[in-house]
Amino acid sequence: MTETQGPAHKRSMTRRKVVIAGGAAVAVVGVGGGIAATANAGQTTSDSASPSSSSSSETCYTLTSETTEGPYYIDADKLRQDVTEDEEGIPLTLKLKVIDAETCKPVKNAAVDIWHCTALGVYSGYEAMGSGGGGGGGTPPSGSPSDAPSGTPTGEPPSGAPSGAPGGGHSEPTDDERYLRGTWKTDKRGYVTFKTVFPGWYQGRAVHIHTKVHVDGTWTDAGYEGGHTCHTGQFFFDEKSVLASAEVSPYSTNAATRTTLTEDTIYPQNGHEGGLLYLKYDKKNIAKGVRAHLTMGVAPDETHDSTETQPSAAASASAS
Repeated sequence: MTETQGPAHKRSMTRRKVVIAGGAAVAVVGVGGGIAATANAGQTTSDSASPSSSSSSETCYTLTSETTEGPYYIDADKLRQDVTEDEEGIPLTLKLKVIDAETCKPVKNAAVDIWHCTALGVYSGYEAMGSGGGGGGGTPPSGSPSDAPSGTPTGEPPSGAPSGAPGGGHSEPTDDERYLRGTWKTDKRGYVTFKTVFPGWYQGRAVHIHTKVHVDGTWTDAGYEGGHTCHTGQFFFDEKSVLASAEVSPYSTNAATRTTLTEDTIYPQNGHEGGLLYLKYDKKNIAKGVRAHLTMGVAPDETHDSTETQPSAAASASAS
């Protein structure tokens, strides 16, 4: 469904529900609680994203770019912060903050979904789909890949430019696996933290994590009901971190042709506004773990389910 650009206003509600295994209530965990992956000397720069000093009275922050949902979304059936399960990979702590782009106030009690592929490029729930060539003992990438990947991508199909072209149809799950997927709520300051592993890659896409932000729903002992999706996006990783991960097992066995950020057809090529994560890790030993964080500016009163729905033109000030 295409949203008309213009001033933010309330959209009709859509029903969604998070199901907790066994129907048990979930205990709230602090955003920093029990999540390892220490940062060390030689780390990347810290988050400089902050409310803009723009004179605009309509907005204080750049809206985070909307991108395609992709074909591998499964509507929030795992309410949890640690989505790792038994998947191997470099520990990744993903700390997100959700704010209203107009007011810069935190969006509390929002339901945030994340989902991504394994180190070898496979999505849970879609194992029968395979990957873009993950596994097989190939040679890890080195340096900057030159030409665009050849062959036909077998992973998530790239869509057209993120400026509005729909991103392909949704695929029905082929299995009951749900590793590297989860939903959790933002706290009163708009923060939510997930524990997972550094994603791998598959042919046709740069390394990424999918996300959705749902608001105006109700949290109950059984999960999250009602509301609407105010943001659909993806998070991306810089080339240095991806190349470093490729030296570590099991990423080093991923033989898929890798697409860089500059080659990716979904990454908006606009830095942190487009989902490029701020990263901290020991450059000499990325295997110890990575910390990633980003602030997402959203329009809570709008509905954005995919690239067919674009942000309001009103929120356009720079966040830097």
